[in-house]
Amino acid sequence: MAEVSNKQVIFKDYVSGVPTDADMYITTSTISLKVPEGSKAVLVKNLYLSCDPYMRPRMTYTTDSYVNSFKPGSVIEGYGVAKVLDSGHPNFSKGDLVWGFTGWEEYGLITSTEMLIKIPTTDVPLSYYTGILGMPGLTAYAGFYEICTPKKGEYVYVSAALGAVGQLVGQFAKLFGCYVVGSAGSKEKVDLLKNKFGFDEAFNYKEETDLVACLKRYFPEGIDIYFDNVGGKMLDAVLLNMRVHGRIAACGMISQYNLDKLEGVCNLINIIIKQVRIQGFIVTSYYHLYPKYLEMVLPHIKEGKIVYVEDTVEGLESAPQALIGLFSGRNVGKQVVVVARE
Repeated sequence: MAEVSNKQVIFKDYVSGVPTDADMYITTSTISLKVPEGSKAVLVKNLYLSCDPYMRPRMTYTTDSYVNSFKPGSVIEGYGVAKVLDSGHPNFSKGDLVWGFTGWEEYGLITSTEMLIKIPTTDVPLSYYTGILGMPGLTAYAGFYEICTPKKGEYVYVSAALGAVGQLVGQFAKLFGCYVVGSAGSKEKVDLLKNKFGFDEAFNYKEETDLVACLKRYFPEGIDIYFDNVGGKMLDAVLLNMRVHGRIAACGMISQYNLDKLEGVCNLINIIIKQVRIQGFIVTSYYHLYPKYLEMVLPHIKEGKIVYVEDTVEGLESAPQALIGLFSGRNVGKQVVVVARE
């Protein structure tokens, strides 16, 4: 059996506070390029890896989550795009391109193939399957259409609006005929939201000392839909600005991930006063919608009605810094790590 060297990113130990370079390290092992006899595993060459905020809670030990904590001393795992080199599974063949859970390494043996999806079309950038055509895209689609149940003309607010999910939610809302405001953490990002993605308005939350007053300024008649990616103080301010029968999709809470003690939310009485519905959701519960989502989004991409911004770094050794950068807002758009281009 042919063996090759295999560069890997290893998780060192459980993290408290903001993760640093010291919490991960690069090592090199060897791997056989053949699936073990009788196994239904899939052997892949990783091409693109996805850096996502949900990976930060996995760096803390917990047994009370929808996804397992990383194991100290083991390869970090996450979503990625890969090419099948060998397969013992009847649904995958050598040469197939796939997206789903994979290790942060050059080559990987995937034994849990339930979350592996064969890529149906390659006339768009392959890296899109880490974002707009992968987990973040389906998250935006399910969260906006299924959870928020939008109506034309409604007022929509998106936090972390230039992230992998937020940039899509805003565009879906505009295509649906809604008024859309997004928040981000820099002037550059605010300009992109308004000039590239077509948001009606956008603001830099770091420059706002009073979030309640800020939201009142952009939504004098209140918010119908809030797509929440940050939680914390922003969610508290939004609750004071919701309209009657408003809906909040709780997608992520990146403001809380590095805190040892989570911030409280004080304005919950407004859920009753305004009859607001808040619903959290996990994208894996909506995988059955993926074919329907592709049918909707692919024509929009090809016609230029939806655009997508990626922040790309080269090389597996760049992955730790790219992941850490998510939590200071260093990335502009979807954070992607290029491991190989075929």
